[in-house]
Amino acid sequence: MRAVGPWCLIGGMSIDRTAPGVDGLPDVVDAMREWQDDAAPFQPHPGDLGWLWRFGAEATAAAVRTWSRAGRILAAGMLDGSAMLRLAVAPDVQGDEELARALVEDLTRPERGVLAAGKANVEAPAGALIRDLLGARGWGVDEPWQPLRYDLAEPVPDPGVRVEAIGPDRVHLRTAVQRAAFDNSTFSDERWRAMAAGPAYADARCLVAFDERGDAVAAVTVWSAGPGRPGLLEPMGVHREHRGRGYGRAISVAAAGALREFGASSALVCTPSSNVGGVATYRSAGFRPLTEVRDRCRLA
Repeated sequence: MRAVGPWCLIGGMSIDRTAPGVDGLPDVVDAMREWQDDAAPFQPHPGDLGWLWRFGAEATAAAVRTWSRAGRILAAGMLDGSAMLRLAVAPDVQGDEELARALVEDLTRPERGVLAAGKANVEAPAGALIRDLLGARGWGVDEPWQPLRYDLAEPVPDPGVRVEAIGPDRVHLRTAVQRAAFDNSTFSDERWRAMAAGPAYADARCLVAFDERGDAVAAVTVWSAGPGRPGLLEPMGVHREHRGRGYGRAISVAAAGALREFGASSALVCTPSSNVGGVATYRSAGFRPLTEVRDRCRLA
């Protein structure tokens, strides 16, 4: 674990900002697993870090920052380029003033090596003090995103189509659907293998749905955070040539069922609120909308 900035001294205590490096990433995954709680606000999941891992361990490490106190990780951020940080915070310190002020200083000062100058976005849990402090610095809010939740207390119904878990021997089916579902997707067999080699994928599974002719028509990756904690769908997509036939609903139901097999308490997914069709698909599969979330954004 490599320190990338000075210790932030506030009120006689200290917050240590670090770039954990490849060797430190498993500790970040473990911390993010512990922070997943159905009673806590929606926030980045270890599955988000696992999906980032498709670019390799070195690239993933380069995109991660952590904030710790007395050796305990309190917050972890994942950079998407130089202008977007997805920030997860331990639920018991989301109102911690020392942590929030240290985060704000690091996120608003480009020389700290987190966010570049100019336009920037920060995703942070609803109700976390950092959101208020960024607002006091003039940061606004961006377009809304819609999180949805499937309660896994009861058995999940059959999806109604054939759905299979995909391993290394048939990874080409998973990656082909991804590329056919998302414009400009670069997901390849090599990137799947990089993702599957990461520690987050130890509690994950890729599923593919097939039509009556045996064609792969939809796919999803599900990520568990451990028994009794929320799991995540990231990503889910339907092949562009097979849309409008209920396959998005079917693969979403199958994803919820797979997470229940992992022991998850619920299944979570988040999509832009403007994605009306996507929201409708998840709702048809039994997911229920939570309160919308908005990034804090700096326009200049």
